[in-house]
Amino acid sequence: MAETRINIFTMNCWGLKYVSKFRIERIRALASELSKSTEYDIVALQELWVYSDFEHVRDMLSGHLPQAKFFYSGALGAGLAIFTRFPIISTEVHPYSLNGEPIDVGGGDWFVGKAAASVVLSHPVLGQLQVMNTHLYAKGGEDGPEYRRAHRLIGAWELAKIARQAAELGRYVIAVGDYNSIPSTLPIAIIRQHAGFSDSWLVTHPFSNASATIPSSPQDAIDEFGVTGDSPINSWSAGKSFDPQTSQNFGKRLDYVFYRQPRLLPHLNGASIPTLRSTDCRVMFTQEVPGATYSFSDHFGLRATIEIQNPSDTKPASASAPDLESAESQNAWSSAADSAEPSELSDATLTIMLEALSQAYQISKRRSRKELSVFILCVLVLSAVIISSPWFPHSWISPIFMVFNVAVAWWGTTMLYEGFLFGNWERNAYMNTIEELEIHQKALEAEGRRQAI
Repeated sequence: MAETRINIFTMNCWGLKYVSKFRIERIRALASELSKSTEYDIVALQELWVYSDFEHVRDMLSGHLPQAKFFYSGALGAGLAIFTRFPIISTEVHPYSLNGEPIDVGGGDWFVGKAAASVVLSHPVLGQLQVMNTHLYAKGGEDGPEYRRAHRLIGAWELAKIARQAAELGRYVIAVGDYNSIPSTLPIAIIRQHAGFSDSWLVTHPFSNASATIPSSPQDAIDEFGVTGDSPINSWSAGKSFDPQTSQNFGKRLDYVFYRQPRLLPHLNGASIPTLRSTDCRVMFTQEVPGATYSFSDHFGLRATIEIQNPSDTKPASASAPDLESAESQNAWSSAADSAEPSELSDATLTIMLEALSQAYQISKRRSRKELSVFILCVLVLSAVIISSPWFPHSWISPIFMVFNVAVAWWGTTMLYEGFLFGNWERNAYMNTIEELEIHQKALEAEGRRQAI
């Protein structure tokens, strides 16, 4: 088996129990299709919530991918799983500090505990390879003020820190998953800039991010622009109404395969090490489930091939195809990230992120005050009902007020938790991140002054 490349597959399976339609049929069909191919070295799945589904996929892929890990997080699990043919050295799951609000039952992000899951693999050429799998917070969209995506920004920052730390330990890093963000957004900028990641799709399709280019058809959006979500070709999104930008682009590119080299450690200064470069990246599973009239998931899958280039095989930059996105393909946030040296957040990214988190902090503070006011009102209402109960004119009124009291008590308790416990937790997460960013900003300014001298 060739050890000069790594083939990776990632997909959001949409596998929530009782909610996702045809969940069992779709996941079994996906497992069956994946088991027919021996090309994949790593398979990372998101929204694989049900453990029995994980067991089925694991059993189907065990002949070629014998190593597997299902990650637990939150009340309902992280929904993340990794399957690989390389030996697993260690595993870790980092639940994001913020994953929505407890009162947002419909969204459900707070209950599932979205996280950055990772395995450290023993690779025969690269040594330690850390593979990360994630699914970022969903709500917030791409338009409007950045504070709407504050929880997603926190997740992006935490994932970038983990990836950067892994690279500073001398590991190669690959990060895949559903990032719920299109390439031009701030969360992707944070991840790419701070972690120093290369985007497999942009490396192999260097002009797909050109802002003036619009796909000519839904299939063109998939083939040339990497659209994986909200595609008219997908049965689960076909016929739905989307914002003008999504409709114009025939969907969104939400799923990614990022990679980077390890940072050169002091004792390796000047040494040559193997390098990674994506040579192929394509959207997969755009067809319907065999024998059915529905797609495998509400997302398409993404496959990437990353070549391992030995120092002696590396061509001079002028003689090779461009590995970095061209200037034309770069969006407002992107930065070159193929270097083994640390990348840094740009001034624009730092400034906008700090502003967004500061605004989100103030909004959280105002919301907590309103929720605590509702709690106090509930206490007053309950007290009034209890005090006045002996003077009820008819006995049949008492059961009605008992039900009313239970509802008011439940709502008051919820507001107390939301306004006090969760509110403090949320603001602490904002402040911790703001302070980290300010320290980082000052360090960059000091380094800039030192270099100027």
